[in-house]
Amino acid sequence: MAEVMNKKKTKSTNTKKAFSKKQYLDWYEMMQRVRWFEERTLLAYSKQLIRGFCHVYIGQEAIAGGLASALTPEDKVVTAYRQHGVALSRGMDSASCMAELFGKATGCVKGKGGSMHFFSKEHNYFGGNGIVGAQIPIGTGMALAEKHRKTKNICVTMFGDGAARQGALYEAFNMAMTWKLPVLYIVENNGYAMGTSVSRTSNVQELYKIGSSFEMPSAQVDGMSVEAVHNAISDAAKHIRSGKGPFFLEIKTYRYKGHSVSDPAKYRTKDELNEYKAQDPVKMTEAKIISEKIATEKEIQAIKDRLTKEMDDAVAFAESSEFPLSSELYDDNYVQEDYPFLS
Repeated sequence: MAEVMNKKKTKSTNTKKAFSKKQYLDWYEMMQRVRWFEERTLLAYSKQLIRGFCHVYIGQEAIAGGLASALTPEDKVVTAYRQHGVALSRGMDSASCMAELFGKATGCVKGKGGSMHFFSKEHNYFGGNGIVGAQIPIGTGMALAEKHRKTKNICVTMFGDGAARQGALYEAFNMAMTWKLPVLYIVENNGYAMGTSVSRTSNVQELYKIGSSFEMPSAQVDGMSVEAVHNAISDAAKHIRSGKGPFFLEIKTYRYKGHSVSDPAKYRTKDELNEYKAQDPVKMTEAKIISEKIATEKEIQAIKDRLTKEMDDAVAFAESSEFPLSSELYDDNYVQEDYPFLS
């Protein structure tokens, strides 16, 4: 349940709101899709089919599920480099995303972006940004564009707890509140910026309180509950669409793997990891669907069978696709022939 903390009290998110069978099955399918996509990613990486940096979303799937149900297709989303799950939540297909990880020309950015730089104009998904915190002013600028166009769309600007210490955040927050921009800031607080805990890097450890410096409505959300995430984002989006300006959510979550594939994560205890695994959002949602007779085990198995084939097909597509041509190395870059000094 979200607890809103600012001068003007906003109604807290009610996680007991009733949801339909279809909604629960959609959530489960989205979260399981992200989980299995990431597991296949790790397997492919171990076979050296994927190279370079790679940050998986395992443990944070409830955020992807809540995003998928709470936003409209016209809303814009920009995020950081742990972003495969967010991209899938926006409707990007597993095959083109997997091909991008493999560096293939059939990837969502033609094999040139890799793990950190997915992009899809069609799905209003603008990355995937590798520079820590760089997406915060980008998302703020996109919200400014929506305001000028007089749309009802919002820009969801996501970042990790490490980026919450970037100076650009404070500048962006100030501008967004001053101009009442339609932007939803979300910090996915999984407790660690690379290998350093929030408690070692921030005097303010409940990060949603940062919003109070700008009188920005802010809330802390249980990121292991897809219902809580959906409700919090829905409530925040309603506030923003009404013309009242930004909202800031701190979604408390956890990553089960290291910061990247090269991180053994020895900075945390097994007890801590197991405590969060007991709250696994995918398993908890499946257990609730079965125990409360929302759907049958047969219906759950049908989703699993469908996703198994989807992941098999995605990997096969990525493996069989061609690498980009070397002649296309400079395509899609900001280099033009009429600027000779760049040649």
